[in-house]
Amino acid sequence: MSKKIATLITDMFEDSEYTEPAKAYKEAGHEVVTIELEAGKTVEGKQKEATVKIDKGIADVHPDEFDALFIPGGFSPDQLRADDQVVAFTKAFMDAKKPVFAICHGPQLLITAKALEGRNATGYKSIKVDMEYAGATFKDEEVVVCGDQLVTSRTPEDLPAFTRESLKLLNK
Repeated sequence: MSKKIATLITDMFEDSEYTEPAKAYKEAGHEVVTIELEAGKTVEGKQKEATVKIDKGIADVHPDEFDALFIPGGFSPDQLRADDQVVAFTKAFMDAKKPVFAICHGPQLLITAKALEGRNATGYKSIKVDMEYAGATFKDEEVVVCGDQLVTSRTPEDLPAFTRESLKLLNK
């Protein structure tokens, strides 16, 4: 069954952390919808290897329209978490127990949404302490699946495991 995946992304995302999972999700028959503050603009990855056209502005979407949330890493999550609408959108997925996939710095949005307390999770090593202060139990593992809902990984090297576990939840 095809799922609709909200993807929070802006400039300076980690290129492969968007392109590889998005390609796999689409190949599996799922719809990937890119969301930023403004629809129609094009954002660029920090490696300058990928550009992404934004499908929807955050003001034009509601979490109920989507089955899952995908947050690629890089500097994108840190920029997006400054916007209250993006944070509320993120929190709504966690509160509704919908699948959430966050890699590298992606959990920064979950920290700001105050949605990691009591969760097992991982992320890039520089946000380990932030995740712990947010109440998460940090696991230094290639992929951590918590509560049959949250999938987190550390770096681009973890993409195969991250994508595999994300697809498992999407196919349930």
